[in-house]
Amino acid sequence: MTSRTALITGGTSGIGLATAALLHRGGYRVAVTGSTPESVGEARRKLPDDVLVRHADARSLAGTDRIVAEVRDRFGSLDLLFLNAGIMRARPVGEYDEATFDELIAVNFKGQFFTLQKALPLLNDGASVVFTVGIGATRGIVAGSAAAASRGALLALVPSLALELAPRRIRVNAVSPGAIATGLLAKLGVPAEAQEQMAARVPFGRLGTAEEVAEVVAFLGSPGAAYVTGENLVVGGGAGLSA
Repeated sequence: MTSRTALITGGTSGIGLATAALLHRGGYRVAVTGSTPESVGEARRKLPDDVLVRHADARSLAGTDRIVAEVRDRFGSLDLLFLNAGIMRARPVGEYDEATFDELIAVNFKGQFFTLQKALPLLNDGASVVFTVGIGATRGIVAGSAAAASRGALLALVPSLALELAPRRIRVNAVSPGAIATGLLAKLGVPAEAQEQMAARVPFGRLGTAEEVAEVVAFLGSPGAAYVTGENLVVGGGAGLSA
């Protein structure tokens, strides 16, 4: 009996990296992609040697073809496709320029759509597809309208894809992290005081962890979620709830 297999885009840092480590511990054969040489190098140091770690630009369809071909040669097929790659460009609506807008759409939406399209022949019947969306797509994010919309477009895909792929029992779901303590906050220049304020607004009184989101992704890829499709699971510690 062969082990299960997973491809994680945006898998060299944060939530993607935590998911790769969790799945590997659970017996998966795992491939991850990252967009920068730095994150790829870091993932190679942190992940076991048998994890396939590759550089990939989500905007390049030729690059996606290359990654899918390598995964096919290495694994043969896929049981879980975690489409986690994405970028955040925070700025008021009046300050977005066309190049930034196009970049957000190309990476966060177009790249994920065509990665699924190209990986579809590798997906086993009964496989799982999980998109990372983010809580901002449904509950708002200050100075992040275009970024949230580019991720939110994935939510429009989920129910239609779930119906389209149901005859093969391929499940399509989304996970929407809330305020999660990853390196992204520092990269965006969010100071410690602001992170504390974010945590105070969460009913659980803290930021979430990448590992907690990884557990939800692992569940969606497991037989325990065999009857779950077309859904968006929010991992936000109750963010958005009112007392």
